[in-house]
Amino acid sequence: MSKATVILDQQAVRRALTRIAHEIIEHNKGIEDCILIGIKTRGIFIANRLAERIEEIEGSKISVGEVDITLYRDDLSHKSANKEPLLKGTSFPVDVNEKKVILVDDVLYTGRTVRAALDAIIDIGRPSQIQLAVLIDRGHRELPIRPDYIGKNVPTSKSEMIVVKLTEVDTQDEVTIEQKTSL
Repeated sequence: MSKATVILDQQAVRRALTRIAHEIIEHNKGIEDCILIGIKTRGIFIANRLAERIEEIEGSKISVGEVDITLYRDDLSHKSANKEPLLKGTSFPVDVNEKKVILVDDVLYTGRTVRAALDAIIDIGRPSQIQLAVLIDRGHRELPIRPDYIGKNVPTSKSEMIVVKLTEVDTQDEVTIEQKTSL
């Protein structure tokens, strides 16, 4: 791996999530009938942090759920030719019917992960609205998916990758951009 360039340090990640929390509250005129749903794995940690910030700002809790998109991926047959997919579980603390669902992920790239998450949510219920919050939007969409809330836009080339590190799994908060290595 070549040299990583830091695009968000710990303070910048915190500021971006605080701004997204304020935008969610403002756009929805509060948090009534809203639920945050994080896409496994890092999306759930970001959703939990957003919930903490929203509670600090609004003085009331917002429900947080998690969605596992493993069985909804359109590349499942390519990735797991000789092995069973590893399921991590989906759980929603409240019924999503007629709720405003804010889907949360770390990086938006092609849009295929979000499409899979949308399918998983729709299989469970019928929200009144689904919004999308991402820490990083790196472009290169293959599907017509657009985030409602963005921590940072990072134009990239397809030879680059965005690496999101969060203290919950990586011992530090940091977002870097790196060149992909060719095999």
